Amino acid sequence: MIEDNKYSWLSIKSKNLQVKSLVSNKILRDMWIVSEGGLVVFSRVYEKILDEQLFGALLTALNSFAEEITTGGLSNFELSDMRFTILKRAHFIFIANSDKKIKPKKVLQELRNVMDKFFTLYSKEAIDNWDNEISMFSNFDKEIEDSLDDPIKKMEQAFW
Repeated sequence: MIEDNKYSWLSIKSKNLQVKSLVSNKILRDMWIVSEGGLVVFSRVYEKILDEQLFGALLTALNSFAEEITTGGLSNFELSDMRFTILKRAHFIFIANSDKKIKPKKVLQELRNVMDKFFTLYSKEAIDNWDNEISMFSNFDKEIEDSLDDPIKKMEQAFW
C-alpha cells in the first residue's frame, strides 16, 4: 500500500489483472454549521434528503432538549451506518457525519480542526457583528476540503 497525504492506494493483483482501489484518508462526509438560533450558516452535503434549514432547526431543538436533561447536551448519535458528531463553541453547533467504522476520537479531532479553521478565518469581531447573512460563510468549503470526503471524486478516481 502506497500512501500520500490525501489517499491510500490499494493494489490487488490477480491472474495478470491489477485492480486499483482508492481509499480516502478523509474522515468527515457531510458537514453543517448551525447558529444557536437554528440557522444553517454553512453546509456541504452529498445526498440532500432533508432541507438544510429544517435539519438545523431540528438539531438545535434536539440539543436544547438534551441540555435540559443532561449537562452538555447532545454530542453524537447514530443512524444506520452513519455517526453524527456534534461540537459546540461560541454560539455555533458544528455537526459532521462519518462512517461508523471510523474511530470516534479521529472524527472528533477532525471536527475540532474544522472548528478551529472556522474561528481562525472568521474573527470574534466578525462573528459578533454578523447580521445573519449566511453568504459570509459561503467560501468556507475551500478551507476544509482536505477534511471532507468526496464520494463522487473517490468513485471517479477508482474507475479512471
